Amino acid sequence: MNIDAKQFTKEWIEAWNSHDLERILSHYSEDFSITSPMISIVMKIDESTLFGKNNIKAYWFAALQKFPNLNFELKEVASSVNSIAVYYQSVIGKVAIEVMFFNEQGKVNKVISHYTN
Repeated sequence: MNIDAKQFTKEWIEAWNSHDLERILSHYSEDFSITSPMISIVMKIDESTLFGKNNIKAYWFAALQKFPNLNFELKEVASSVNSIAVYYQSVIGKVAIEVMFFNEQGKVNKVISHYTN
């Protein structure tokens, strides 16, 4: 599979900055998973991994409510085999590196998020 990392990331950042949840979710497979320390912060749970688009949709809905001024700023993107790493300015002063893995249909099926303290 050949993902255009720069084009995908441009669209991904624009989707998040639009705060349009359906647009954001369009980049992901139905069965994708996400591991992020932000899950416990936003959802006030002990979990750091969520599975499935519906569960993650609820998390991201809550995140967009918690951070109404969310505006990601791309710093850099790197690509590898069926994956990319997006380095960007995130919320609450944090810098993030998000590693996204793609399935055969070109949808993200796994995410691991990293944040500065």
